[in-house]
Amino acid sequence: MSCQRVLTPLRRQVPRSLRSACKLSRCFSLSGQSQSQGFADGLHVSKEIRQAIADRQPVVALESTIYTHGAMGKDLAHEHEELIRSYGGIPAIIAIVDGVPTVGVSPSEIVQMIEAGNAVKVSRRDVSYLVGMGLAGRKIHGGTTISGTMLLARLAGIRVFGTGGLGGVHRGGENTMDVSADLTELGRTRVAVVASGCKGFLDIPRTLEFLETQGCLVSTFADGRSKNIDFPGFWARNSGTPTPSVVNTEREAAAMILSQERLNIESGLLFANPVPEEYGIPLPEIRAAIEQAVTEADEKGFTGSKNTPYVLGRLKELTGNKAVVANIALVKSNLIRAANVAVELARLEDPSFQPTASQQSAPSAPVPAHAPISSDPSSDILVAGSVAVDLSCNYTPSSKGETAPQLHTSNPAAIRHSVGGVGHNVAVAAHRASGDKSRVKLASLIANDTWGSTILSSLESEGLDPVLVSKLLDTQTYRTAQYVAINDGKRDLVMAMADMDIFNYDADPDLLQRVLEQSRPKWLVVDGNWSETNIKTLVKAGTKGECSIVFEPVSVEKSRRLFGLTNGAPALTVFPQSSMDLASPNTYELAAMYEQAKQRGYFDTNEWFGVIDAFGMRGAREKFVYMTSRELTDAGIPVQMVQLLPYIPTIATKLGPKGVLLASLLGPEDPRLWATEERQHILARAVDHPTIGGIYMRLYPAVENVEDVVSVNGAGDTFLGVLVSGLAQGASADKMIDVAQQGAVMSLRSAEARSRSGGAPLQG
Repeated sequence: MSCQRVLTPLRRQVPRSLRSACKLSRCFSLSGQSQSQGFADGLHVSKEIRQAIADRQPVVALESTIYTHGAMGKDLAHEHEELIRSYGGIPAIIAIVDGVPTVGVSPSEIVQMIEAGNAVKVSRRDVSYLVGMGLAGRKIHGGTTISGTMLLARLAGIRVFGTGGLGGVHRGGENTMDVSADLTELGRTRVAVVASGCKGFLDIPRTLEFLETQGCLVSTFADGRSKNIDFPGFWARNSGTPTPSVVNTEREAAAMILSQERLNIESGLLFANPVPEEYGIPLPEIRAAIEQAVTEADEKGFTGSKNTPYVLGRLKELTGNKAVVANIALVKSNLIRAANVAVELARLEDPSFQPTASQQSAPSAPVPAHAPISSDPSSDILVAGSVAVDLSCNYTPSSKGETAPQLHTSNPAAIRHSVGGVGHNVAVAAHRASGDKSRVKLASLIANDTWGSTILSSLESEGLDPVLVSKLLDTQTYRTAQYVAINDGKRDLVMAMADMDIFNYDADPDLLQRVLEQSRPKWLVVDGNWSETNIKTLVKAGTKGECSIVFEPVSVEKSRRLFGLTNGAPALTVFPQSSMDLASPNTYELAAMYEQAKQRGYFDTNEWFGVIDAFGMRGAREKFVYMTSRELTDAGIPVQMVQLLPYIPTIATKLGPKGVLLASLLGPEDPRLWATEERQHILARAVDHPTIGGIYMRLYPAVENVEDVVSVNGAGDTFLGVLVSGLAQGASADKMIDVAQQGAVMSLRSAEARSRSGGAPLQG
């Protein structure tokens, strides 16, 4: 009987504390023969991993090709390690370092391998070649592929492996025999692999047939679905090919791994984890891109090892970078799933198992560089939004009468830079209106560059605590946000260019939750510069924190991000338990929000109809005209606002020089329903409804016709900042609109995005 078969049942009988003290061999070969330490033994295992394996800790293997042959390898290795630790796992990067097969490679060693420039891809067939060369004195680095990683992980005794995507049977593989070594490895090496299927341009049905022949279990995580579950298509959640079997939880996956071991079945297991829904590319879209890329590759003669790189490059171009974003997201999702499976496996073997305190408290990735924690992290208002360097280019015509800059040529201009960004502008306006720096805090992202340092210094000079502004250390991927505005001779905006890619960073939900728990805000302002995923995460965290949530749409395109989906259903809840409390769009952003909500089915739910039907508002056009204007009614603005109110109970639509239109859903006890002076502003009343009272709609004319405009940039941000400041101090929205407009007027007369003359605290 082999050593491995003897030790497995013995480990289940010996208490974990005693197992920890046992001097178990560092690793066991597939034949059960012990491998002692040192290069001569053929395998080096780091001290941490060696101890973790002996203690049956939740170790997760990581391949190294993703780092040695990827554009972000230097920072990605550290990021992935920290991600796994944050979920209770112990990461074990596997690679060939100087000709030595190594389990537990450090991120710094990965950096050294990349900088050496001689790392090669290592499959099973290549392991002996590189190790042999090392023995002969020629030391070569190697990044292990899935098959190479599985082989070395099994030799070390690691049971779970998280990666991105599997190799497979190439198109036409039945003739060319172009079949990935990953598939045969899964047929003979007992390691559980968590991946998002195989690359979508491969022959997925034949890949699954091949794996069946190899005796490899293939099971796809249901991920909330109950029927018609496909094997994932890597970038797409579905592939059109049904999965051989379904797994619902990480504990079920762990049970399969344990049963495979106890039965001493040596083939591997593949757990397919679909790409997160918010990052998945619709199957028809990715199929069309794949067909075009594959056809071009054939026509241009990109075959063999050159085929995959070409196809991947074209998919990046054809999908507008969606494939790259999906790829990054699915790897993280798979590593989290693998860590959870490894933890559940440890719990199955020992029900008392809990991840150590150091594992539970490990930071999520990427690692932000925070300023020192302030003595008072609490706040009344937390603005989670963009901070950026603003470049304002004001056209200075050479002759009177000229107002517009000329296209396709250089124009004279007065150019100045300042610190801006929607979130920053809102926070500064709220801070100055509040008159107390501890009341307002900003949560944002900067890069590890010169502009990032400039922003930190500026925040401190403005009195904003930078404690919640995180610095991302990956300088190859992230740049501090910049906004360039080109204004004509009248200081009206002609064109703007914004580099806000840093806010597409996939923020860690646990980190955001900790930020909210630390700051404990009454009001949370979220701006549309965040990705749709981050907006959903922030709204969910804010709802859990029981704070009122405000959305600033930012732009027409970004305004649509609020109306995301979760498992195909609307992500927002309706009044009176609505996820949102207030939004401040302009008319263009309002129309975009309305259309997005309509297209995504927000107006088709029973909950939405339950609110709208409470008012019986058929034939309300003349009332809209009376309460607003015929022009606004013809533009559909009042109707759009009413349709959105169930999801955003208060909407303040900015009308530029025509003022602001406010609409609010009122509860049945709201005093405005019965006040004589408010009667003209009650658009509709609900009859005998337990939670809905009526709709308040009021048109506020502009407080001043501003002729001496210095800059329009940031006026809307100032409006919202002053408005939220008043709300946080206990005022109602209808009492704050004119005060907020006055703040916007000050901003119009300031060269900055926020007026420095708005520093007097609001009262009441």
